[in-house]
Amino acid sequence: MLKEYNHTEIENKWSSIYKENPIFKGKTGEKPYFSVVLPPPNVTGSLHIGHALNATLQDIIVRYKRMKGFNTLWLPGFDHAGIATQWVVVRELQKQGISRFDLGRENFIKKVWEWVPKSRDSIKNQLIRLGASCDWSRQRFTLDEGFSRSVREAFVRLYKEGLIFKAPYIVNWDPKERTAISDLEVEYYEEKGKLWHIKYPLEDGSGYITVATTRPETMLGDTAVAVNPNDDRYKHLIGKKVILPLAPAERIDINGNKVSNLIPIIADEYVDPAFGTGVVKITPAHDPNDFEVGKRHNLPMVIVMDEGAYINENGGEFKGLYRYEAREKIVEKLKELGLLEKEEDHIHNVGHSQRSKEVIEPYLSTQWFVDTKKLAEKAIKVVEEGKIKFIPEGWTKTYLNWMYNIREWCISRQIWWGHKIPVWYCKDCDSPNAFNDEFLPSLDEKIIFNLYADGKISQIFCVDDVLEVLNKQNFTHPDKTNLEFYEKVVFLKETDKLKSKQSLIDLLETSNHFKKLYEERYQLILKCEKCGSENLHQDEDVLDTWFSSGLWPFGTLGWPVETQDLKTFYPTSLLITGFDIIFFWVARMIMMGTKFTDNIPFHDVYIHALVRDEKGEKMSKTKGNVIDPLEMAEKYGADALRFTLTALAAQGRDIRLSEKRIEGYKHFSNKIWNASKFVLTNSQNIEVKDVNQLNLSTEDKWILTALMKTVKKSSNELENYRYNEYANTIYDFFWHDYCDWYIEFTKERIYKGSQEEKQTAVSVLNFVLRESLKLLHPIMPFITEEIYQYLPIKETDFIAIAIYPQYKEDLLFEEDYNFIESLKELITSIRTVRSDFNIEPTRKLNIRIKPSSKEIQQKLNNLANQIKQLVKAENLTIDTDISKQDTEVITVSKLGESFIDLAGVLDIEKEIQRQEKLLQEVEKSIKISESKLNNENFVNKAPEHVVEKEKQLYEELKVKRDKILNTLKMLKR
Repeated sequence: MLKEYNHTEIENKWSSIYKENPIFKGKTGEKPYFSVVLPPPNVTGSLHIGHALNATLQDIIVRYKRMKGFNTLWLPGFDHAGIATQWVVVRELQKQGISRFDLGRENFIKKVWEWVPKSRDSIKNQLIRLGASCDWSRQRFTLDEGFSRSVREAFVRLYKEGLIFKAPYIVNWDPKERTAISDLEVEYYEEKGKLWHIKYPLEDGSGYITVATTRPETMLGDTAVAVNPNDDRYKHLIGKKVILPLAPAERIDINGNKVSNLIPIIADEYVDPAFGTGVVKITPAHDPNDFEVGKRHNLPMVIVMDEGAYINENGGEFKGLYRYEAREKIVEKLKELGLLEKEEDHIHNVGHSQRSKEVIEPYLSTQWFVDTKKLAEKAIKVVEEGKIKFIPEGWTKTYLNWMYNIREWCISRQIWWGHKIPVWYCKDCDSPNAFNDEFLPSLDEKIIFNLYADGKISQIFCVDDVLEVLNKQNFTHPDKTNLEFYEKVVFLKETDKLKSKQSLIDLLETSNHFKKLYEERYQLILKCEKCGSENLHQDEDVLDTWFSSGLWPFGTLGWPVETQDLKTFYPTSLLITGFDIIFFWVARMIMMGTKFTDNIPFHDVYIHALVRDEKGEKMSKTKGNVIDPLEMAEKYGADALRFTLTALAAQGRDIRLSEKRIEGYKHFSNKIWNASKFVLTNSQNIEVKDVNQLNLSTEDKWILTALMKTVKKSSNELENYRYNEYANTIYDFFWHDYCDWYIEFTKERIYKGSQEEKQTAVSVLNFVLRESLKLLHPIMPFITEEIYQYLPIKETDFIAIAIYPQYKEDLLFEEDYNFIESLKELITSIRTVRSDFNIEPTRKLNIRIKPSSKEIQQKLNNLANQIKQLVKAENLTIDTDISKQDTEVITVSKLGESFIDLAGVLDIEKEIQRQEKLLQEVEKSIKISESKLNNENFVNKAPEHVVEKEKQLYEELKVKRDKILNTLKMLKR
């Protein structure tokens, strides 16, 4: 029998069983399939409430489809998260007084590899704790041996097609991390700054022209000043030159050419005559707009800062100063020379690195780019044709707007942790060479190349190095060695030459792609494709994390190898993610998927909303309003947390979450448990029969019909991703129809009925309980699995693989359903009288019911004992020939009138006076609230949560007024 409900014990038990059992494993070759790839969490910490929501919504759909008979695969994995992970490890080292630059690249990466497994395993266990039914046997990592190979394959293909190129370009430079970051990784904050008006003397000594700037330190890199060609104030100056204040007489541009401090006045439409003085300084190497102007006018490009934002040699006397220190010194010097006309306060948006929070420096740098405009063509087409559907639909427009205006994607990062760019430069002819393993003929040779390309061995290596790495435990699949991972996951073939030292030596001795340097030491031969030189060195940069993430839906299934997994589960069925990474990730997966597989990466994209606090504010540690999902799972149960998130997950609306909400749904868990305990306790020593073999009562037919309606409605809601409706439909059915009504209806038969009546009631109770547990299982996996094990009739060993409830028309009894619904209304009207007049629950009343027909009278008489219990009547009379007495109040329902005798309980005349006085007070409060809400000052200036509270109060007052009016109507009948 069921004991007391202990969510921690139950959830830990089933987390462990699920983890060890193969029931969540996808089967290759079986159709129909339903596949989802888990958006890989960063290996940088623990899961937050947004992760919990995302995982819950995915798990619900996956469990539902599994129960519907689909061959499901929910493939999990983790993202190496280049900048984020490096930043976390850098901070950990800083606490010990260690700099990554002191360690050097190789030792720093070793430190990261020490840290990553702990964090990854922690996140994995958290997902399991929350009930994620992933196929952990297929777990992947964006830096695993197979995925790294996929990344190189993608890069090389794009490079050889001219879709990846290297060029000098203005990038968003993070001086703290010393790396370029993409536009999407920049956050803008409004800040108070200054606008300095600086005099640039004309070369001919006839005067000066005034330039306005917010960044005077960059003036050292100016190579022109610009005016609008239609600005009459400056037309006469176009073509003349000015002397660049404070700059040395000669500077060096990016091509090594000398640049004078005499710079031209040029005309360009880009200049806004109304901003500042109508004259702008042009610094092509330190401003994206100036860069474009510079290209149009063939201006030299002078860089005045190094990668740490310190002024370089081109800054003359300011060399070595940090950018803001240089700013102060430059402004002081301009004042001394009488060249600062004025300075004024100026509010502007300043870009900051999303990760390090450092102010971004627009910086001319030679970087790698993807020509996304060409890749975007197919990615736009598949969405416009409806092959990929966004839910809610409004996100389609957001996606398309961005895709139509897409810019080149900077994919190189000047950090150490990540996929090294697979390009080797020839030291003899400067030619770049992009390599993957395609030039190597055998599997064994390809594996050695991949070991080198992944940084696991050097280009010059000894035999023992290779064998040691291959025989190490694999990071992603700890049950395999690295060699086994290559054989079973990456290439799906067995090697011949890598299993013994001698066979490896034989391979290296006979291969044309390795040369022996001396005893047991060999070199992998890479040749320049242009001149044939072996004198190559690899690019030091790594790829943007989102480049590898863009391959996630197909790279995890084995691409570029045409695996059975790829044939079975691709395209994937669904992606669930947040709106904040539509551009970072969703768009890039669609571009990469349509490019490399000539197919879409997924059919549906469900965009979930943000989880905010109960006041609608964003959660943050600073505000102290963060809700930790693991803490909530420990306190109230993962099932309660999951149900809360699902019940609040309305499409297109942010979730307002509070601990009280989660606590409320813990009560639902208790309700499920206690109802199940009641059913199972009363099922002992009774043969539970199939419902089709029973002589069903009216209330049995009602609950079966209600169940079928719930099955149909909830399935439809879930198929259309209306998660909250799905959850609330099942909640209402189980709590109200099953527990509050049906169980109460059955007690008369269970405790006082014949053996047949008791067997029928218990059999229907069991059937509806089992089907209800299956309906609830996708949201609440643990409690439903535990209870399912105790049911007298089970279909499968686990509810997780039981057949989802099916809609059966032979279990629809509309006439009986409508009658019980009307009876509920009648009973509720009597209960309302008790509630309205504060009659204590234990006090029994004399109640008379006047049915609207003899037929209804007969039906009510058949249920007289149940009705008497449900309305708590001392005496119950059911008769069509009844008239009202002075001490009675009347309620009206579809089935007839109910007469509730309040003699000795209530003076009806005095109660009418009390209710009328109460009505006056409520109407007065309504007028006050209306006045507030009609006041624009209040609505526009009061805090949002205060206005919301007032609106809520107003609605509550109106409900209260309606209730009083109904009570008065009832009393005066």
